Amino acid sequence: MTSIDTDERRLTTKSKDFYLDVIQSLTEVPKRLSSKYFYDKKGDSLFQAIMNSPDYYLTRCEMEIFKCQAKEIVDSLIAPTLDFELIELGPGNCAKSIHLLRTLVSANASFNYVPIDISENVISELQSFLPNTAPGLRFNGLVGDYFDALAIHSLLPATRKVVMCLGGNIGNMTVVESNQFCKKLRSYLQPGDQCIIGFDLVKHPAVIKLAYDDRDGLTRDFNLNLLTRINRELDADFRIDQFEHYCSYDPLTGAAKSYLVCLSDMVVDISGTTIRFEKDECIWTEISQKYSKSQIHQMATDNGFIHTAEFLDSRSWLMDAIWTAV
Repeated sequence: MTSIDTDERRLTTKSKDFYLDVIQSLTEVPKRLSSKYFYDKKGDSLFQAIMNSPDYYLTRCEMEIFKCQAKEIVDSLIAPTLDFELIELGPGNCAKSIHLLRTLVSANASFNYVPIDISENVISELQSFLPNTAPGLRFNGLVGDYFDALAIHSLLPATRKVVMCLGGNIGNMTVVESNQFCKKLRSYLQPGDQCIIGFDLVKHPAVIKLAYDDRDGLTRDFNLNLLTRINRELDADFRIDQFEHYCSYDPLTGAAKSYLVCLSDMVVDISGTTIRFEKDECIWTEISQKYSKSQIHQMATDNGFIHTAEFLDSRSWLMDAIWTAV
């Protein structure tokens, strides 16, 4: 690899951050790319398609929980009639949380909904979608990394907080990283604040593997689109047809991982920086960690929470846990 020598005038501040992250990740051993960059406009669209795939069970399981148990979830929140902020990290199209939002509005709960997402497209669409879908809902969306946005938002007058992290987003980290995430999240909360966190539970390995290697190739396209985005936004020259999606699942560790496999030796230029790839070298793009119930309970305890309630789908494939900060 050559030294970093890019014409930074071609990059916006946002693109510079993206560029530096990509270069740092692709010079690690093994090479990596952060899954948070999946979500450009095309990536958002592909992920919506994945969520509707018959092979991807997570969305259906969590949708069932929120459709059928929204009232019980509301009843499990501490003093839902008092003013609070409902902060959702990575709301997507709000298809699941909308059931909770409507239930809270119907119950005349005094709350403000704050969706936070790295994708400007997601927040823009919610601003158009929510007023007609949940009349009377008070909300303001924030664009950015979760903790950056929370840090800014925490400057507002102190109000009780309920933070939602649905869709198994907590699973997009290693076990160590997820514990660090929960510990950091706890640092933004006061005793009595709560979290609603979705966990994908361990189950038959074949069911899990198919979810990340679907028969329609949607996850493949989703992963490859990250290289297309780098080509477009960072003036790179990845040969997309020379990369192939591969996924694995280890039932002993509960880790489902996705990779992009390079099919030939090549040199890729990214805004003036060259990265060498060897044939059959892999870029690790994503992890989706699965948890046992006992692991979830222990994670709450280890990071300053009490596991106060849990809600399962009819097959017990996914859990939405409510934790209370202590």
